[in-house]
Formats: sequence, structure tokens, C-alpha cells
Amino acid sequence: MNAPLTSGQRELLDTISLDDKYTLERGRAFITGTQALIRLPMLQRQRDVRAGLNTAGFITGYRGSPLGSVDSTAAKAKKHLDAHHVKFHPGLNEDLAATSIWGTQQVNLFPGAQYDGVFGMWYGKGPGVDRSGDVFKHANMAGTAKHGGVLVLAGDDHAAKSSTAAHQSEHILKACGIPVLYPSSVQEYLDYGLHGWAISRYTGLWVAMKCVTDVVESGASVELDPDRVQIALPTDFELPAGGLNIRWPDAVLEQEARMNNYKWYAALAYVRANKLNRIVWDSPRARIGIITAGKSYLDTRQALADLGIDEHVARDIGIRLYKVGMTWPLEAEGVHEFAHGLEEILVVEEKRQILEYQLKEELYNLKDDVRPRVVGKFDDTGEWSNQQGAGHGDWLLPATYELNPAQIARAIAARISKYFAGHPIEQRVRERVAYLEAKEAVLKVSAKPDLTKDRVPHFCSGCPHNTSTKVPEGSRALAGIGCHYMVLWMDRETSTFTHMGAEGTTWIGHAPFTSEQHVFTNLGDGTYFHSGLLAIRASVAAKVNMTYKILYNDAVAMTGGQAFDGPLDPGRISRQIAAEGVTPIIVVTDEPDKYPAGYDWAPGVTIRHRSELDQVQRELREVKGISAMIYDQTCAAEKRRRRKNKTYPDPAKRAVINEAVCEGCGDCSVQSNCLSVEPLETEFGRKRQINQSSCNKD
Repeated sequence: MNAPLTSGQRELLDTISLDDKYTLERGRAFITGTQALIRLPMLQRQRDVRAGLNTAGFITGYRGSPLGSVDSTAAKAKKHLDAHHVKFHPGLNEDLAATSIWGTQQVNLFPGAQYDGVFGMWYGKGPGVDRSGDVFKHANMAGTAKHGGVLVLAGDDHAAKSSTAAHQSEHILKACGIPVLYPSSVQEYLDYGLHGWAISRYTGLWVAMKCVTDVVESGASVELDPDRVQIALPTDFELPAGGLNIRWPDAVLEQEARMNNYKWYAALAYVRANKLNRIVWDSPRARIGIITAGKSYLDTRQALADLGIDEHVARDIGIRLYKVGMTWPLEAEGVHEFAHGLEEILVVEEKRQILEYQLKEELYNLKDDVRPRVVGKFDDTGEWSNQQGAGHGDWLLPATYELNPAQIARAIAARISKYFAGHPIEQRVRERVAYLEAKEAVLKVSAKPDLTKDRVPHFCSGCPHNTSTKVPEGSRALAGIGCHYMVLWMDRETSTFTHMGAEGTTWIGHAPFTSEQHVFTNLGDGTYFHSGLLAIRASVAAKVNMTYKILYNDAVAMTGGQAFDGPLDPGRISRQIAAEGVTPIIVVTDEPDKYPAGYDWAPGVTIRHRSELDQVQRELREVKGISAMIYDQTCAAEKRRRRKNKTYPDPAKRAVINEAVCEGCGDCSVQSNCLSVEPLETEFGRKRQINQSSCNKD
């Protein structure tokens, strides 16, 4: 490790830069998944310029895990994007952002176009894909520009690690007629992304790229080269007269005909021509085939390695491995080549079946003596058989949560035991599975000893939600989307939630059928700006009794402290909701004196200190109709960020507990609910102390 550097290594170290990920023309650079998505449109622009085209790019969407930092990463890379004629504009919400992407494809339909085409890139998490279904269908039917194209980045949180639902976007994208590419690495983000725009231009379709947490939040050394991907246009598919791209005017039924008769099949032709689906391992006497895609491909490779099966062993015993780049629609010729001669195919995919159903449909009409058995989510009993009253077959690779290599290894081992009974590989695989299960058992015990309690996420020290989400005795609240969602895990008389932007509207259907007279509803400022104002309008129209607690913390704290995607402040909120018919409106804040004279509040707004929170809420719950409390206090984590940047006051005082005076009653922990109040073991027993490293000086 102490060997002298070569001249080439020295030269590399002398020239390497953190900006290489955006500026390096050709070569290798370390880059994260999110950064790769931002470099991607720059590569597309470079390719277009080399092809003699003057194109521009447009990125928009709405943040959310696992694509929670796309906007902040794009903002930091602004000068690099600008240099490549790529404009980034954060969307107000997902469906309006998608509609603006639709507009990029209309640029060359009208006079005044300054570019030969505009390629668009939309980003959003799974629920954002859901809410954008309407515009996805309309825009996909309308088509894309010849030198434009649209790439849809669908962020899927399979394990619901940072979401209110475990999400899988393929089914809604399929319903919208949007082909789905599924990369398994950061390098494939770049490669598949370029293919995605090429498919979109050739077919007139919007094309999606599935981005899962494990890949988008990883980093890798990748090859940056605009010419790395060599695109081959199909020679076995004849486009209709007039092509498949966007046009105006355009009759609705003609759009449908192009979609049903040409567009999807053009996409399949592209997949064939560019071998996006490929046999990775083959054997001259293959008996078992494994088909997989994306993250599951990597998990499968790890599972095979854990079983002691490499490419040489697979070739020797008869295992064929097929990697799918486009999961929908599934290209048929490649499937038949893969399936030829196999006795059984194991489909490895996370969540609900997308590959498995297509594979079964494609192979169904083969003769019995050549048609392989297909298993995936369920074993040989099948999906729909009622096994022991369960209503379904026996799970092999469950659709719930996410898969891991150990689960996949067990499934592969089960198939090997069936088809290679008596072969030396069977005993070796059985021993490897026993080892994996023993290791899992040890890890499970050591990871959670009996004395350890589960700890759920909690508010940061000094978080305004820690105060604002309290309700007076005798009242209850409905939760909303945002950091304040965590109140559901606390003893705060808060229960149930809605999808983003619908906060409180469940009460419209609940109120007429209960003796309860009033509820509070938590609504974050980011959600309010996204779509929550419409929920307030609906509640006013329904004439129910409810108080909206609009939690203004001056940042989109949940995804990294980004600024709002437009102008928003407490005064503007007060005027907007007053115009909707909300009254009274009370502002509660930690700093009542911070508003300048003449601040533009709605008429009748009053300002109270947060020490009066309980009394304010008791007053508001007696109001008939929709009332509102705007709780104005800056996010504690954002305060810390700004203090580091010298853009926020840093008071020269700290909270301290004198251990000599502390009686150890713990009431400070109960009353403050603050994580920075910690136990301190002393010779006189347990006391309390303030953790100064985590305290945010509230």
C-alpha cells in the first residue's frame, strides 16, 4: 500500500476535481445515483451537438424519497446545466410539473422555436407517479417531438423506509402506456437514460426509468462518455406514414390507433435492436432459467455467489441467467431465445408481478413438451390455488416488503434440489443454505438483544412540530404528510392521515355521522403550497367544523431543507385562506415581534406567543366552520444549517441543567419532549443534562 505512485497515477491526482462528474468530457469519475441523473441531460446535449442538432433540456418534478435531493443537486449544478442549455425548474407538484414537460414537446409545433427540440426529464416518487396518471396518459397519447423526448424518473421506495406506502410504479406506468426501463447500477442510469430518450424520440412514447433507493442513493466509479452508448435504430419495424411523433391538430382516436398499433411495438423493436434484454450466463444444456431485472438482478447475482455458483458452475450444471432492461413491455423474441430448452424458469422480481405475468402469457401457447414451467412469487402450487384455506398458493418470493439475497438463494436452492437431485451441486447448495440460515439467525439475535427497545424516529431538538402538534385535553387531531407525521407515534391524540394535499378532507365524510363536533388537522407549509390549499377549499365548502394548523417552518425540512418552489410566507398564507372563507386566523409564533410594522396580514389576523398555544386551540375548537392557526417557527435543523453558513442569528446563550440542583424527577424530559435532555448517572443517582452538540438553542 506504500508503493510509489506511477506517473499516470500522479497525473491523475494532480488533475482530479470534484467537478469531474459534471465537467469530464471522457473518463472515469466517482458519482452518486442522483448526480448521475443530473449529468445525464448534459450527455444527451453533447450527443445531439455531435449529431448536428441544437437541442435544449428541461428538468422538472417534485422531490420525494428516494429522489428527495434531485432538486438540490440540480440547483448546485446550475452552472454546468446552463452550459449545456439544460434548464432546471422545480415543479409546484408532480402533475403540474409533468404538464410542463408535455409543453416542451410542443415547442417545435409553433413558430418561434429556438432549438431543434427540447428533451424533458420528470422526477417524482411513487405517489407522485400515481397523482400524475391523468397527464401521463394524455401526454403519452399526444407523443413526443422528433428531436425532443421525455424521460420519467419514477422513484420507488419498495420498503416504505421513507414513505407512507410501499410503492411500485410499474403497474401505473403500464396503465398509462409508458415503457419502463429498470437500471441496476449507477452506470446504467447513464446508459439506460440515453436509451430512454432515444426510444422516446423513435416511438413518440414517454419512457420511464425506475429508480429504487438502493441504487439512487449509492455511488460508483462510472465511465463518462457521450459516445459510450451506440444506438441502433430498428431495421425490422416499419413506421407508419407520418411517423409516431407529436403533431397538431391530432384527433383523439388517431392517437389511440397509433398507440395500440405502433408505438409499443416500435419500443419492442428498439429493445431487440439494442439488446437491452440479454442472456448474461448460458449453458449448452440449460435446464433452469432465471429472469430478473434492476436491483433484483444484483441480489440474484449475490445469491448465486452465496450458493457457490459462478458462471463456470452455472454453465456446467445448466443454469441460464437473463437480465431484462425494459420490464414493460417485455420483448418476446428474446424471451423465446432465453426459454428455449428450459424445463423451468424462476422469475426474481420485487413487489407484485410484472415480468412473471408477461412471461407466462408469452409462453402459454407453446406445446406442452417445450413449454417450461414458470415460478416466481409462488411455488409449484400456483398463485390462485387455495392452499390450506390461505386463499392462495405457497409464497416462494413474497411480494411484501423487499427481497434480499438470502431469500433468493433459498428459492434457487429449492429449484436446484428439484432438478438436480443426486448431483454434487445439490449437496453443496444445501450446505450453503444451512450456513446462510445459521448466519441469519445469529445476526437476528445479536442485532436485537432482549434488553433493546425499538426506537422510532423523533422530532429534532428544538423542532417547532414538537410544540405545534400538541392538542388541548378533550380534542384530537388528524395527521398530514411531512416531518410532523411522526406525531402519530407519540402520545399526542393524533391519528390517521391522508395522501399529500388531502389533509383534513376525511373529516368531510366522517363529520355527518358522528357526535364529535370538531377536529384539528396538521398541514405542513410545503404540502400547503403543493396542493393543500385545495383541501382547505373543500373543507370550507363542506361547512364542517375543523381547525387547520398550518405549520410554517420556512423550509421543506423533510427532504433536506429546500426552499419553497415559489413565494410563500405567513402573510400570503393568511390572505389566501381568508379569501377562501377561513375565519378566524390566529398566528402563533416563538417571536411575535419579528413581523415589521405594516406586515401584510389578512384583515382580522391576530398574533399570539407560542406560550398561549393551548388557550388559542381551546378558543378555535369552539368556532363553527373552518378556522386556522398558522404556527410560525423556523425548522430547527434549518436553523443549524443557516448558522453554519452565518446566515441566521446564533444566540450567545445555552440551556444548562445544574446537576447539583437537579432532583432527577425527569419532568423536564416529559414537558419538553426534547431529545437533547439526556440522563446523567451520578453518585447521587440519575440526573439530567443537556446534550450541547444536538441542542438547537430553542
